[in-house]
Amino acid sequence: MTAGLPVLSFPPALLLQAQGVRAAIFDVDGVLTDGRIYLGERGEDFKAFSTLDGHGLKLLQQGGITPLVITGRDSPAVRRRVAELGLAHAVFGAQDKLAAANELLVRLGLAWSAVAAMGDDWPDLPLLSRAAFACAPPQAHAEVRARAHHVTAAAAGYGAARECCDLLLCAAGRYAELLAGPLTTLDASS
Repeated sequence: MTAGLPVLSFPPALLLQAQGVRAAIFDVDGVLTDGRIYLGERGEDFKAFSTLDGHGLKLLQQGGITPLVITGRDSPAVRRRVAELGLAHAVFGAQDKLAAANELLVRLGLAWSAVAAMGDDWPDLPLLSRAAFACAPPQAHAEVRARAHHVTAAAAGYGAARECCDLLLCAAGRYAELLAGPLTTLDASS
């Protein structure tokens, strides 16, 4: 057992590709969830979120990288999860994810060269192709996986976003520092 030393590692070339990222865009369906949509008899939808992913997004914030959520769907479940995690930058029901991302980046004063993006399907391709670092879960569409710098080992909705967050924190040199710090719950509902 290694006392407090990180056991997680990524290939050096991958870490170099991800260096300099200051914000990371995440899709919801198929990235923060497993992509399935459960509809109730009254039309309400239900989604399952991973606590690993939630904690990863909080760690990303703590590590100085701003998480952004851009999703093509809008639902009370997604809005609630984003609010619970304290994510300040989210666009719900985005018909044009690129336009939504550009608007957020202008507001934050960031260029695409400082952005990572994680998506799983064609509407995410404009973001992934512009981002300095592109990530996809293993069940993403083939065109998305082909354009990703990193395809996670973890499945969407089961820690894929956390893996991306950990990689970005390693590339930023913050992972070991956060691991060595006070290991407390960052969000009771993450």
